Amino acid sequence: MRYEFGFEDRFDRVLTIDSRTLEARVEDGDFNAAASAITAKIVNAWRFAGGFPERMMFAS
Repeated sequence: MRYEFGFEDRFDRVLTIDSRTLEARVEDGDFNAAASAITAKIVNAWRFAGGFPERMMFAS
């Protein structure tokens, strides 16, 4: 699954999660704390709902 993320109205980064392995990567190569937090929230939603969400919004 592919997700765009960033700050406020500027979603300028892309996160990809492999649905078979749950391995996550960021296109720019900078897998930082923000990417880690977003990955955890998406994977938790997947575990709860039984499928990856098409979109997800949250603020920290």
